[in-house]
Amino acid sequence: MNIILSNASDEPIYGQIVRQIRQSILNGEITPGHLLPSIRQLAKDLQISVITTKRAYEELEKEGLIDSVVGKGSFVSGANPQFIREQRLRLLEGTLIEAVQESRSLNMPLEELVAHIRLLYKELEGED
Repeated sequence: MNIILSNASDEPIYGQIVRQIRQSILNGEITPGHLLPSIRQLAKDLQISVITTKRAYEELEKEGLIDSVVGKGSFVSGANPQFIREQRLRLLEGTLIEAVQESRSLNMPLEELVAHIRLLYKELEGED
């Protein structure tokens, strides 16, 4: 698992960790049952406070994305596929909101935005 932190970001360090681990889980890069690094090991690897990594893992556990077992570690949750799909749809909606806002700033009509999305979708179909 490769986590990249930015001190220049407005996002807190624990938030950067949560976002990147969440994205890896939702994209299927790390699968249910996968053992995450221990809180101490991740803190050491990232050269940050144990408290910061603990907060990130607690946030992921609240979201139902990881399960922590005392004495064994933290594992990617075996959450049902529908839950994972809903979480991924939520992330997609955020991306689409950014695209809509950007198209509005360009005074692009909805039809033109949809045409661009269709074109990109068709281009990417051939890459699968």
